[in-house]
Amino acid sequence: MSGHKRSVLPVHPYLLLTLTVLFWSGNMVVGRGLRELVPPFSLAVGRWILAFLLTLPFAWPHRWTLKGLDCRQWLVLLVLGALGVGAYNTLAYIALAHTSATNAALLNSFIPIAIIAISWFFGHQAKKSELVGVGISFCGVLTIISHGDPAILAGFRLNVGDVWMLAAVLSWALYTLGLRWRPPGVHPMALLAALTAIGLLILLPFALHELASGAVLHPTATAIAGIAYTGIFPAFLGYVFYNRAVAEVGAAKGGLFIHLMPVFSTILAAIFLGEVPQLYHLLGIVMILAGIWLTTGFNRR
Repeated sequence: MSGHKRSVLPVHPYLLLTLTVLFWSGNMVVGRGLRELVPPFSLAVGRWILAFLLTLPFAWPHRWTLKGLDCRQWLVLLVLGALGVGAYNTLAYIALAHTSATNAALLNSFIPIAIIAISWFFGHQAKKSELVGVGISFCGVLTIISHGDPAILAGFRLNVGDVWMLAAVLSWALYTLGLRWRPPGVHPMALLAALTAIGLLILLPFALHELASGAVLHPTATAIAGIAYTGIFPAFLGYVFYNRAVAEVGAAKGGLFIHLMPVFSTILAAIFLGEVPQLYHLLGIVMILAGIWLTTGFNRR
């Protein structure tokens, strides 16, 4: 794959990660907003069908790079497709039907911590700067979500939606770490098309069962626009950007950028909802950026 990186997206990986998290911040809002219109599995299938159609023209000329993969390599693709496409966003959509976007954002921020913890379990020793950086940025997340009031965090209680979100966190941490084992030589777009196809094959039976069990899909203009957003930006562009960036900077640094989600939520609320940022917003944003700066090594460049 290394031979294709520069020709596909000659953009700095940290910029790609920042754009990815911006798209995913909108995905959380859309997923919460569509909970009454589109059931979670139907939303996941709709977004991935659109993402697959967008990926296919770019992947088709490179389909030959998938030929010759052995059973072990296809097993890796099966696991990655199940975790990254089939599980993460679907579990998040299920969670958002039962919990608030705030709770989901808080729990989603455990992804960088989960990545480092799982890496440590498999023998990878995190650098001190990584641990300190993740800790500082996570404190920034807590500052924003708690509005600077520790009593809010003290009153936090898990509900069934939060448990689903924790499952989503685990699936994405495993997906991010698993990218290191993707088959070498497979073109990035062919890889994404394969993972999307695998995820769709896993999701389709669940979506059909969901509708057969009485869930109702309301094809309103709002629902269609929401599905279009999730398919184009978080699914298609987000995964292209994330996969490419993690291939360059590694799982720990790539996952850390997820802490930017509360930052973007604050900025988007200020732009579109007229909400004035408070002191705790600014303090949290400074801490998140400081943690990312420390971990990614900007201070050594």
